[in-house]
Amino acid sequence: MPTARRYVNGAERQAAYRRRQAEARTRALTTSGVPALPGVATIPGHPRWEALTRQADLLLRTTREEMQAYYDQRSESWQESERGAAFLERLQAIEEAQVALEELAG
Repeated sequence: MPTARRYVNGAERQAAYRRRQAEARTRALTTSGVPALPGVATIPGHPRWEALTRQADLLLRTTREEMQAYYDQRSESWQESERGAAFLERLQAIEEAQVALEELAG
């Protein structure tokens, strides 16, 4: 017995596929703790850029907080090792990027 068609045509099948993919991306962002990207693509000019800058600030702040917590949880010997020093340099680069972003937004 043949399986009944779920979609009338290929266009409907493709639209359903794109919808499922978008939902999967949204779920992945939500479960990983990363905030969803704002739907600001249709906002013109400065308001759009300000919204994107706020989003970038939030991402940098989240990254910095998670990295700092990770660094603080490591042993003192790890923090003093080459890996710890390299990690601390990356953390400082994130902090510098956040300061630069605040200056840009200010």
